[in-house]
Amino acid sequence: MPERTLPGLFEESVKAFSSNVLIWEKTGSRYEPTTFADMHPLVHQFAAGLLALGLRRGDRAALVSEGRRDWITAELGILATGAINVPISVKVDELSDLKFRLAHSGCRMAIVSKSQLGKVRQVGKDLPDLATIVVLDTVEARTPDEITMAEVLSRGRDLLVSRPTAVEDAIAAVKEADPANICYTSGTTADPKGIVLTHRNYTANIEQSRALVDCHEDYVSLLILPWDHAFAHTCGIYSLMASGAAIASIELGRTPMETLRNIPLNIKETRPQLLLSVPSLAKSFRRTIEKGVREKGPRVEALFAKAMKAAIDYNAEGWNRGQGRKKLKKPLVALSDKLIFSKIRANFGGRLQFFVGGGALLDIDLQRFFYALGIPMFQGYGLTEAAPVISANSLEAHKLGSSGRVAPGLELRICDDNGAELPQGRTGEIVVRGENVMAGYWKNDKATRETIREGWLYTGDLGYLDADGFLFVLGRVKSLLIGSDGEKYSPEMIEEAVAAASPAIEQIMLFNDQSPYTVALVVPNKEVLLRFLKGRGLSAKTPEGQEAALRLLERQIDAFREGGAHAGEFPARWLPAAVAVLGEGFTEQNHLLNSTMKMVRGRITEFYRNRLDRLFTAEAKDIVHAQNRTIISRLEEAP
Repeated sequence: MPERTLPGLFEESVKAFSSNVLIWEKTGSRYEPTTFADMHPLVHQFAAGLLALGLRRGDRAALVSEGRRDWITAELGILATGAINVPISVKVDELSDLKFRLAHSGCRMAIVSKSQLGKVRQVGKDLPDLATIVVLDTVEARTPDEITMAEVLSRGRDLLVSRPTAVEDAIAAVKEADPANICYTSGTTADPKGIVLTHRNYTANIEQSRALVDCHEDYVSLLILPWDHAFAHTCGIYSLMASGAAIASIELGRTPMETLRNIPLNIKETRPQLLLSVPSLAKSFRRTIEKGVREKGPRVEALFAKAMKAAIDYNAEGWNRGQGRKKLKKPLVALSDKLIFSKIRANFGGRLQFFVGGGALLDIDLQRFFYALGIPMFQGYGLTEAAPVISANSLEAHKLGSSGRVAPGLELRICDDNGAELPQGRTGEIVVRGENVMAGYWKNDKATRETIREGWLYTGDLGYLDADGFLFVLGRVKSLLIGSDGEKYSPEMIEEAVAAASPAIEQIMLFNDQSPYTVALVVPNKEVLLRFLKGRGLSAKTPEGQEAALRLLERQIDAFREGGAHAGEFPARWLPAAVAVLGEGFTEQNHLLNSTMKMVRGRITEFYRNRLDRLFTAEAKDIVHAQNRTIISRLEEAP
């Protein structure tokens, strides 16, 4: 059997789909295609250029760039030489974090876009192993150790004249057990871990992903997520490549914010059939949709709400759609779809079949919302240590609220605290074994031994399997709320549900560390609160306005208590008895979210320790307390 490697996958796809478009990229006024056949010489020339620069099997080369055609050229070029790619997020702005990744992995080379060059230059002064920086763009002034991509390609063409089989020979020498990537964890601790993923880890997970979610040869996917993330990397690049489908990159703006603003237009231009999503992106899409509906006036807003309610009821959990008496609503749902929802789908290009959601837990209300629109957002589950896909829902088999069925070829157990396997339906730690499980952590044998035991990967996530084989993921073991009596509960699903169902609540973090009751840090939606106050002729500067805003937040949380619209979804003891309203959200910039948009709970707890302690006082039981009034009073101040 030939070695199952990523360069081998690319070569096979070129043979099978030579005339298909591999990537659509917009650098001017419109998207331009690059076919598989067009891409092949670019990859070979770049790989040959890297060989000419001395990059060899086992060497490490960092890739720090926004998603674009050159990202794929660079990674495949690195891998074709037998070297290891160290993909680093462009969001890693702390120089110490960047320096750690480059130094710890021992990178001999860094391949960077022009916008990332300054950061690498600054840390490179103290990295003796870093011999060469390849700049993907033209730069006016270069240091002696810098070379442009154009020059690398030129050197590669020269090498291929004198040694025509240089790249073919290098690819043939790559083994499937060789490391392909070292992917660093998001840096929520002082010492991020480097996850070593082999070529076979990736190719196995690509096979598993394609078996879970059918991707057609004529599909296009606008790759919105950062390309260095395992989810985008495996599912957004290589699974599409293996299917002969096309990847489209986002039009790069002059700033990250400008790039984000290009996404809606780029979706209309590329008209994707498939999008990869994370909860933060899903929430953003939903807010935009609801804002557009609201701006059309009360009558349209009321019609939309009625249509949404009927469709959600009709769809149920997806697998039981339209069953029983619900089938009576089919004509109304079909009419709503034609008159209302189809127009919303047009804003997504009109061809979108479904989203696949990864990253953090995707609240079931969000899933129901997009399912009603006719563009289902199917939850998947995985982690980088599994390359990353473990399970997923699909058009063919889905159950809203679950993370789908386990990937074929992957063994999964639910285990108790002692590692003993639990029966179906019981909650415990998710433990998996398969060819997609990482080789280990780079230069960290202790962490590897703790995470992989007898070939089984202990994920640190809680979950259970239902009778139909669908996996339900409940949250991180380390994130558990722990009551004063020792009872434990995972907070993520509550947090996602409250944020999704409460327009005035942007983010919420629950906290209970063996305390008599649970408390919460709440980031309010400033726009919603100010619109609420304005509609009642109130101001956040007045005591009356402050109390009204705080009571609104309280009512939205109370909707999950007895008598509320969402009563019974969660045990009452884990709902917050006291709330601290925050003036700043959890973001990547303040390091309270990691690069996968998950809350860094330990850091948040440490940063807001005084406010959390204050919540366990009698005064804080009433949400209208002095600290919360102060935060609300600042809502009208310019950011």
